[in-house]
Amino acid sequence: MHQPLSGLRVLTIEQDGAGPYGTQLLASLGADVIKIENPSTGGDSGRCAGPYFLGEYDSEFFQTFNRGKRSMALDLKDRGDRRIFERLLATADACANNLRGDLPAELQVDYAHLRKIKPDIVCAHLSAYGRDSERAHWPGYDYLMQAEAGLMAMTGEPDAPPTRFGMSMIDYMGGAMMALGLVSAVLGAKRTGRGCDVDVSLYDVALNQLSYPATWYLNEGKCAERQERSAHPSVAPSQLFRTADGWIFVMCQAPKFWGAFCKAIGREDLLANPAYADMAARRMNREKLQNELDAFLSTRTTAAWMARLGGVAPAAPVNSMSCALGAPEARSRIETVSHPDKPEGLKLVRDPVRINGQNAPSCRAPKLGEDTRDILDEMLSDKPGDRAAE
Repeated sequence: MHQPLSGLRVLTIEQDGAGPYGTQLLASLGADVIKIENPSTGGDSGRCAGPYFLGEYDSEFFQTFNRGKRSMALDLKDRGDRRIFERLLATADACANNLRGDLPAELQVDYAHLRKIKPDIVCAHLSAYGRDSERAHWPGYDYLMQAEAGLMAMTGEPDAPPTRFGMSMIDYMGGAMMALGLVSAVLGAKRTGRGCDVDVSLYDVALNQLSYPATWYLNEGKCAERQERSAHPSVAPSQLFRTADGWIFVMCQAPKFWGAFCKAIGREDLLANPAYADMAARRMNREKLQNELDAFLSTRTTAAWMARLGGVAPAAPVNSMSCALGAPEARSRIETVSHPDKPEGLKLVRDPVRINGQNAPSCRAPKLGEDTRDILDEMLSDKPGDRAAE
């Protein structure tokens, strides 16, 4: 199949989830992503992230973020290994890392150092607080960004403690932003012959995700308050409602959907009620509308309501993870890859980008240093390669 990043080589010094998530997106689109891993420290720390392990220095966590990459065992502080790294760098388009903000300069993997080897190299950095910040030397993680940027204060029920997202979404957004910046800068370097530094910080990503509520606050001085039932701050009904066996999320974001919703559930009478005449009225009477719809929607199961609403008015069941992954819509999004320590194969959720309607073929993440010999052989022969899907 067509892989748009075929021919792009990215060296990466990464660990855990944020950086590896971004470079895996590049690998799934055809890039040759080579993890530079220090064998004396066990390589990427995600290899030892439990509780589910796959042999030595491998785990299901690591496999989630590193499919389709290659691994080369090098210690960048060792003089001989550094020379190998620099020779390999001369064949690369980009060098990425998700190191603490003060470390790229110390390890000499920023553009100021690497341009001497390859003037058009792109150096992509994903750190907690940025390389030029007073907090460059601070360690930082996703949950801390959610807390400091105000996202936790916006999440959860009004009378509950501040609540984090269910997953590390700032990590994943940060990785995706780094990948976007990297590819964009490589396009520029191909045109100009000059590389650059690309910087993304988790803090900046988290602050950016405040989105339009930040615009409201900065211009109107109003903070978006937490709403009951995860409701939208300005649209109604756009929230959770009870059903006979669980919950359903309804989103009538446009007037036409309010009409379609009422007709689909057999409550055209709501359309004639002055309390719900328009969006402003429904927002003003949100609690009354919630109580009325709760009582009515609780008479049938979530599945029964989805049979009426699906494709007619925006609505979704509130699924457990087992229900979500077992749904017919999810089955084609799950792949099984061969793994030597998982005889039955390792099941994983595919990356979300499709090209011409197809997902790229995938292979497991590499063992620590698994591709070192092959990459050294390629360097001697000047012939690029990659691990084929297994």
